[in-house]
Amino acid sequence: MTAETRAPSIETAVIKWHDGVPCSTRFDDIYFSRDDGLEESRHVFIRHNQLAERFARVSAGGSFVIAETGFGTGLNFLAAWQAWEAENPGDDRCLHFVSAERFPLDREDLSQALSLWPELGDYAARLLEHYPPPVHGAHRLVLAGGRIRLTLFFGDVLEAWRELDFHADAWFLDGFAPAKNPGMWEEAAITALRRHSKPGTTLATFTAVGEVRRLLTNAGFNMRKLPGFGRKLEMLAGQLPAEPEVSCTKSPIASRPIAIIGAGVAGSLLARNLAERGCDVTLIDKAPEAGTAASGNYQGALYVKLGVEFNDQAKLGLSSLLFSQRYYAQSGGEYWHPTGLIQLAYNDSEANRQSRFTARNDYPPAVLSAVNASEASRLAGIPLQSGGLWFPHSGWLEPGMLCRSLTNHPRIQRCFGFDVHRLTPCNGKWHVAGTGEQDVVADRVVICAGHLSPKLIPLRNEFRFRTIRGQVSHLPESSLNKPAVVLCGPGYINPAHQGIALAGASFDLHDHSPALSTESHRENLSMLASMVPEALNVKAEPIDPAMLEGKVGFRCTTHDYQPVAGPLSDSAGRILEGIDLFTGLGSKGLSYAPLLAEYLADRISGQPQCLPASLARRVATLRCHRPKTSQSETIGA
Repeated sequence: MTAETRAPSIETAVIKWHDGVPCSTRFDDIYFSRDDGLEESRHVFIRHNQLAERFARVSAGGSFVIAETGFGTGLNFLAAWQAWEAENPGDDRCLHFVSAERFPLDREDLSQALSLWPELGDYAARLLEHYPPPVHGAHRLVLAGGRIRLTLFFGDVLEAWRELDFHADAWFLDGFAPAKNPGMWEEAAITALRRHSKPGTTLATFTAVGEVRRLLTNAGFNMRKLPGFGRKLEMLAGQLPAEPEVSCTKSPIASRPIAIIGAGVAGSLLARNLAERGCDVTLIDKAPEAGTAASGNYQGALYVKLGVEFNDQAKLGLSSLLFSQRYYAQSGGEYWHPTGLIQLAYNDSEANRQSRFTARNDYPPAVLSAVNASEASRLAGIPLQSGGLWFPHSGWLEPGMLCRSLTNHPRIQRCFGFDVHRLTPCNGKWHVAGTGEQDVVADRVVICAGHLSPKLIPLRNEFRFRTIRGQVSHLPESSLNKPAVVLCGPGYINPAHQGIALAGASFDLHDHSPALSTESHRENLSMLASMVPEALNVKAEPIDPAMLEGKVGFRCTTHDYQPVAGPLSDSAGRILEGIDLFTGLGSKGLSYAPLLAEYLADRISGQPQCLPASLARRVATLRCHRPKTSQSETIGA
């Protein structure tokens, strides 16, 4: 990232075109062979990693991991995707592709480059549809119904290998020639490559430079020089010692039962994610169907509040937002409404915060942009007194309906009306006990029970969780000047749907009543009148708070208002075998849950993790323990 490029944006490649072939002006080198770039990818990377044969041997519930040192135009990725599909390995098998790129192509250049290969047109279209904006860090793209997962790291290759958790079955050592870009081929990069390799991992590279061969040999690879492609007379291929079958990874939990407690957004997303990877899941909830508690709101806004400083908290929020936007666009169906969203500069303090935010950060317009009151009014379709931050790819969701849709899968056993009161480890399994019910027995259990999660954790009450009551108000469409987009500030109001617009939510620290409160309705109306006075139709009959309908939900938050996702550990950092925690999402569950469900499914299935190490630490359970006391923790206490 240069001095001219502020976080989180990353500098994109500057391309010049020679006879239809893209060339980097920075490195003065071409992205692929002038003879036939696609055939070069197949010759060097597909054939010399024996991918066709190895793909065919991937077993049910398994995955295969390819790592690459330079994404470039994505041509190698698409060639691997095409080769994977040609072997038809099955819906419950996954090709993971991990790649780093310091200077990513912008969408227009990427589209132009890939248009040279009509036979890859369908694959290229899907990549372009999900291609992330040029912001620094890790981006997970889920393609082909989950059969293809691309972890694309925009940043330095050494940073990528330091931050990402994966072990490759095969390496594509691509990128510009060693003479043009020596940093990618230095000893530190090769050492990191070896650290991310399994026994039996193979590699191939277009270069035959002696120093590269020496470094790879010293790292433990058995290297050989082979005929190259086109004008390149020679290339290198190698392998770490091992039997070839080692590379065909079977998921360690493909046939082991998993129990998920809680069928809200978090639990439903995780259950579906694991089921699509070939796992058998029992989804448990005391309600009669999925998405009935805090996740059962009629409408929910998709937003995060990004900090002025681009720290790990902001990085997690941004990564979650971008992933959730892609996820809902792909899988939200009729329950996802991408209207766009404005975070209003609703008072002087927020206006000042947003001014500092835009001065210190550089977000691509595809992520967000600052708008004045006039532009905000045009976007919203109603007069607004302030501008704000415009998020063009956000919107709102019908979360309860989505949950019920997600849990309709043949590998998900829905165990509803089951009130869990105790988790007990016994003989390497977890027993989930409910009042008057037969125990559910599973090899692994994940607690996704929102504000009820602390009561289920099989440790003494050592965790810093809080329960916050939130009430939303259902406002009749006739009482509003309807905004066309989601408007948020201290609360939010959604566009009207089927005669109702949802506004809220109240923030009640001390009220734990599940009953609707007239006072909370009054607070929501007061918030709306202050934040968006133009939203209330003055010509309509005044709204009577006592007559409003709505819904009460209870948020689970942590001491630092950041979510929790990962293995359950005690206060000494010892991980409890076979149990995970996924809670503390607060009021941003719709934004955090898709990415964190992906991360947990990665961990549980032993596949490459979508979260970089710095953000994985951010959501770890250990940080949520209270300071130690003299009383020790015990399981099942």
